[in-house]
Amino acid sequence: MTSSLDHFDSHQAATVTLTSKRSKLAALVLSLGAVCTLPTTFAQTAAPAASTAGTPRAPEAQYPLAPPPPYVTPETPQGSGRYPAIMEADVGLVTHTIYRPANLQTAGMEKLPIVAWGNGACLNVGNRFRYFLSEIASHGYLAIAIGPIGPNVAEGSSLSDGLRGNPAPKSPAALLKGQLTPGGAIPADTTALQLIDAIDWAIAENSRPGSKYQGKLDTTKIAVMGQSCGGLQAIDAAHDPRVTTLGVWNSGAFDNADRTWEIAAARAPKESLKTLHGSAIYITGAPTDVAFKNAEDDVSRIDGIPVFHAWRELTGHSGTYREPNGGAFGQVGAAWLQWQLKGDQQAARMFIGADCGLCTKPEWHVNTKKINL
Repeated sequence: MTSSLDHFDSHQAATVTLTSKRSKLAALVLSLGAVCTLPTTFAQTAAPAASTAGTPRAPEAQYPLAPPPPYVTPETPQGSGRYPAIMEADVGLVTHTIYRPANLQTAGMEKLPIVAWGNGACLNVGNRFRYFLSEIASHGYLAIAIGPIGPNVAEGSSLSDGLRGNPAPKSPAALLKGQLTPGGAIPADTTALQLIDAIDWAIAENSRPGSKYQGKLDTTKIAVMGQSCGGLQAIDAAHDPRVTTLGVWNSGAFDNADRTWEIAAARAPKESLKTLHGSAIYITGAPTDVAFKNAEDDVSRIDGIPVFHAWRELTGHSGTYREPNGGAFGQVGAAWLQWQLKGDQQAARMFIGADCGLCTKPEWHVNTKKINL
């Protein structure tokens, strides 16, 4: 994988934090938590827009969001699927957070595909997307997020300010030991390589005697997904031949290969889109989403694989991840995985044809390539 930190050099990744005064990158970053009043000069505008697909109806800061659900303990099952899921730490993978069906015996009637998730803002905080990932896992998946479980506020706060956890081992921030990058930016706390670590661990657990996952995982069906910074990391990790499908949420590649390293400790330049395999889904908010143009441009360049692209009105860069069950984005993510990793044809109806489920919803705007094959 080209995301190896053997390549760590003057292009160390920059974490996204709106409070930094020292780096323009920091104010421009793929900060999941931002309410998206960011300037249009932000990094995600580096790519030209393929087209302008409509305009938002309101400033992004005014977009309505359902309040997050009340906090519950990690062992409290969550999600709307058949297998309500819990969140937990595992001593075998302390650098990540696990989401899985609470009752593995019941879920064991079908093997669980693997989903590796990268966080927005390069946060090394595994519960940042708890509601979204619990929803995914509740449909019968083992979802693994970068980062250990952080403070409770990470799960419901719309802002990422103050949520930065400890840097992951071998991350740019860990290697720089608190120093800024040569360009004056705050280095990233995570790397694309952590998605590969998650996949490696899950596959090993499936065959390890005594593991609670022994024989329960479908190691032939693997997704890598991420939001904002995590989307860049997912593009990098998706080149692993074991990966079946890629999910890019509020994110997109850059023309400049160095830029992706500075932003996310990932190798995800535009040219890497030519070598993707499997399938891909791109989801963003309205055109004011700082990642909108880059996502749209990515889809215009991808020719070799099926790709589904949709954006939602009255939705910002922060998406709906912190709404109950991940909101509208949670429904889309679960349905995509049900189709791509489990062959569920009912779930496929959300994406296939001119009258697809999302196509008929007035708030969604859909573009597809090779998706009906």
